[in-house]
Formats: sequence, structure tokens, C-alpha cells
Amino acid sequence: MCEHYAREGVDRTDIDALIRDFFDFFDNRSGVVSDEPRLIDFFAEKAVIVKSVDGKCESFTPAEFVAPRVALLRGGSLRDFHEQEETSSTEIVGEIAVRSSRYSNSGLLDGKDFRGSGTKFFQLAKSAGRWRIVSLIWTDDPA
Repeated sequence: MCEHYAREGVDRTDIDALIRDFFDFFDNRSGVVSDEPRLIDFFAEKAVIVKSVDGKCESFTPAEFVAPRVALLRGGSLRDFHEQEETSSTEIVGEIAVRSSRYSNSGLLDGKDFRGSGTKFFQLAKSAGRWRIVSLIWTDDPA
């Protein structure tokens, strides 16, 4: 019984680190943006990513999700941007987990102050001793 709780504690720490690294990726305040492969590596190979906007769902592969965001972070129209997890809840069952995250972000978009927030739901799986995102769905709060 104690081994189960010890493993869950390690898993929770690993998941917390993965999600923190995920949010930290979306930060260009230092002028440096990590490479696309780093963010893609957070996801399982066939992960599904969905954005829900105005009653419509847009689906992405990890590569389709990452490329335009890296371009935006590096392109100059979005500056001093960062996104952070505000609150979260994680449920772990064996080698699968689900995490609900409230997030906020801010920066300058085309020279104008930008602030946003929303909710992300991550489904995760542990494979070969490593947690990866197998699905991500999110919605931004209305402006």
C-alpha cells in the first residue's frame, strides 16, 4: 500500500514538471523561444489536440499545433508573452492521468496589451517510464 502512494507522489511530481514545462514553452519575454521538437516531445506520437471556439472544434496533430505557435512567438507581432497555469487538479490511476488547468496569459500583440485566460484539459499516459500528453483540449474565456 505505501509503495502505491510513493509511486503516485513521484508520478504527480513528474506530471507537474511536464505541465510546468509545457506552459513555460509559451514564453518569449527573454527573446528566446525553444525549438519545435522540444514542445512536440511533450506529446505522444499520435496525440490529439483540440481547441473549442464559438461552438466549433479545431483539431491538430502535435506538429500542426506547435509550428504556428512557435512562428507567432518568434515572429515579432507577439512580444513579452507568457502563459502560466493558475490552478490545477490532477487525477492519477495507474499509468493514466487527467489534469484540469486554469491558465492566464499576457503580452503585447501588434503593440497592444493582450491578456487572456481559459481552461485546458490534459489526458496523459506513462510509457517507458515517462509521462506524455495523449490529448489536450482547451477553450479560452470570452474576451
